[in-house]
Amino acid sequence: MLWLAQAAAILAIHLTKVGAAATLYPNATNPNPSNSTNASELNDATSPPYYPSPWMDGSGQWADAYTKAQDFVRQLTLLEKVNLTTGVGWEGEACVGNVGSIPRLGFRALCMQDSPLGVRFADYVSAFPAGGTVAASWDRGVWYQRGYQMGMEHRMKGVDVQLGPVVGPLGRSPEGGRNWEGFSPDPVLSGIAVSETIRGIQDAGVIACTKHYILNEQEHFRQPGDVAGYGFVDGISSNIDDKTLHELYLWPFADAVRAGTGSIMCSYNQVNNSYACQNSYLINYILKGELGFQGFVMSDWSAQHAGVSSSLAGLDMTMPGDTAFDTGLSFWGANLTIAVLNGTIPEWRLDDMATRIMAAYYLVGRDRTQVPVNFNSWSLDTYGYEHPYASMGYGLINQHVDVRAEHGTAIRSAAARSTVLLKNNNALPLSGKEKFTAVFGEDADNNAYGPNGCSDHGCDDGTLAQGWGSGTASFPYLVTPLAAIQNEVLQYGSIIQSVTNNWAYTQIEALAKQASVALVFVNADSGEGYITVDGNEGDRNNLTLWKDGDALIKNVTGYCNNTVVVIHSVGPVLVDAWYNNPNVTAILWAGLPGEQSGNSIADVLYGRVNPGGKLTFTMGASRTDYGTDIIYKPPNGHAAPQDNFDEGVFIDYRYFDKNNIDPIYEFGFGLSYTTFAYSNINVIKASAGAYTPTTGMTLEAPVLGNYSTNPADYQFPSNMTYVTAYIYPYLNSTDLSKASEDSSYGLPTEKYIPAGATDGSPQPRIAAGGGPGGNPELWDVLFTVTATIANNGTIPGEEVVQMYVSLGGPDDPKVVLRGFERLSIQAGSSATFTADITRRDLSNWDTATQNWFISSYPKTVYVGSSSRKLLLSSALNI
Repeated sequence: MLWLAQAAAILAIHLTKVGAAATLYPNATNPNPSNSTNASELNDATSPPYYPSPWMDGSGQWADAYTKAQDFVRQLTLLEKVNLTTGVGWEGEACVGNVGSIPRLGFRALCMQDSPLGVRFADYVSAFPAGGTVAASWDRGVWYQRGYQMGMEHRMKGVDVQLGPVVGPLGRSPEGGRNWEGFSPDPVLSGIAVSETIRGIQDAGVIACTKHYILNEQEHFRQPGDVAGYGFVDGISSNIDDKTLHELYLWPFADAVRAGTGSIMCSYNQVNNSYACQNSYLINYILKGELGFQGFVMSDWSAQHAGVSSSLAGLDMTMPGDTAFDTGLSFWGANLTIAVLNGTIPEWRLDDMATRIMAAYYLVGRDRTQVPVNFNSWSLDTYGYEHPYASMGYGLINQHVDVRAEHGTAIRSAAARSTVLLKNNNALPLSGKEKFTAVFGEDADNNAYGPNGCSDHGCDDGTLAQGWGSGTASFPYLVTPLAAIQNEVLQYGSIIQSVTNNWAYTQIEALAKQASVALVFVNADSGEGYITVDGNEGDRNNLTLWKDGDALIKNVTGYCNNTVVVIHSVGPVLVDAWYNNPNVTAILWAGLPGEQSGNSIADVLYGRVNPGGKLTFTMGASRTDYGTDIIYKPPNGHAAPQDNFDEGVFIDYRYFDKNNIDPIYEFGFGLSYTTFAYSNINVIKASAGAYTPTTGMTLEAPVLGNYSTNPADYQFPSNMTYVTAYIYPYLNSTDLSKASEDSSYGLPTEKYIPAGATDGSPQPRIAAGGGPGGNPELWDVLFTVTATIANNGTIPGEEVVQMYVSLGGPDDPKVVLRGFERLSIQAGSSATFTADITRRDLSNWDTATQNWFISSYPKTVYVGSSSRKLLLSSALNI
């Protein structure tokens, strides 16, 4: 375990980069906060160190949990604290991640389990709609209910930490493989969605782990490794300026912290050439300092690359605990024990790590809601091994507990409410009495291998209801569109036939000629980078439809003048070849709807649900319309690919607006079976004081107990049964240099420690901080906006009313989303839209003062039905 040596090397690299021109942080050469860093400034960007790691103080809603956590940690030995922070290794126990137990206090090993849309690797669980799909409902109630129900299923399976929700990736590039796990490339929409999801999960008594922090915006090269034709390539570096970080990518994480997320997972990638899980500025200064995060920072699986430096940089829990899967080696475990014994890591830092973990535990009530783990990630068999990799501890491993309750009903409703009607030439809703219904496309039918026939859903066979990778869950069943449509049509005795082979051109032509209505199902898939599907290594290679989808639509529309297209996709797809074809009479985007897919789309097609969903991304006419792209090929040699975020805050609709590009379907767009009228905008100014930067000093770091410095007290117990490759906190020698297996042991510890990293004295508070999420005054209400929305049609409907703001500066987006409300309005009636504008909503980030400010540029508020249909406006008198 060349642990201290690795730490030294990484810290040396980290420190030698300080002072280069491009950094994340205050830029003295560019004090104008309205100017973004240009591309040349981002090349080989660096991330300077920030120490010490802030210790939690129980602020916000954390006070009671903090007190309980401290009381618990005071009882722990050094070995028990280490056990609480270190994973036991991949496949070491039942969950995808477990830390060690504390038997003396009856504290079982904490269970960390995917995913952000359900319980991964388990049976008798629900497969919920993906985050990027339910975002299209623009419905806070849908997000909270989904979070609560997912939390309850994790809880009843015995899970302590649900590895979700996701706001990283945000969705910088539309081909990003895991965009669908998150919500939207808009930070406000994502921030509100993640907040409601967190509240739901944690109200169910499970810790939410918001991920991936931060700038994990593509799958290619997210981790160091060998690349065919290039040799070893270091992990990609997302290079960004301070203003863009704060105004775009950090925004939803701030909302997650304010909502009380118990955990945040740091990501695989580098940020300004420092790995995210040991980037001291991102974790210590930004997350724990400025945002006041009170919970614990967990590494993504094998995203830890060193021991001492990652601990001092703010990492609190390492997952799954081993340096690489099933090696039996760890950067922490015994090495963390040694680091505290020899003074390399101060006791207060380990105490803070343990306190943060336990505070999250008490915050959500795990002491009241925890049940034994009753499933096993590595086998669906009833009996098997407790320690799967070691093949040890044979017994009952899966009790097959059905945790689904009545969640299928909510899943069906959520997916229907998230369906977006993009085009309708009076073709919808259908009645079921159509003379001849024809259904086309593989996406309408079953996967021949079953709904869970591909490992982690790593294929695109049959209808698409979730992407692939660790962000998935097993289907208990999957209602296909074909089955649901058959149920609709057959109750009226009408005719329905189908062709679900996209390349059966002769049969498609013959059936299309007979149809009075043709329903064509097409899709586009993506997922996590460890799986490649049809040449797509996680990230999509392009934005076209999969499985010859464009040709399928062309073939059907050539013979049927009433063709309805339904798109199941992970994000935007190119529709330019056929969207305005007169024979395409309706288009629906249904995203990744989960287990009730067919029933959800049938509810919309046949009018039981009036579509009210709105796009959470832009659908452009070409790939180049988006401005950003994936890096698909690495540089030659060992250098990390440099991904410069030189577009600043201008992604998705912001980029389209800035460059006057006409989208096909803009952000926020969505039709209904009825129509709405907007009128009577009114702006009421609130009384709010001036913004006050946070000042003063923290308390000193708490030290919770004492520990023996005698290595003999930390040896393996003589009567213990050793589990192969399991990570323990014990030492195998009383000679610390031998126990660490590190030939460099004995060198002065100062050689490895950055200045201030072990300083537990009171520290200056950060001006932009002051509470979970940031300075509490950022949420002061400055204005309240109202408008009247009328339903002019003949049926009830729901309208997502959107509020945008122009910040007015020459380098600001044309408009930015700042509020929304989904209103249910009866035919012929009206409702009042209401939204607050906070100080944060009108602020820019000042890189010189490292704080938020409201510029002197004129501000305007807009209310409309999409980002391009801004029907009402009013100046804001700041």
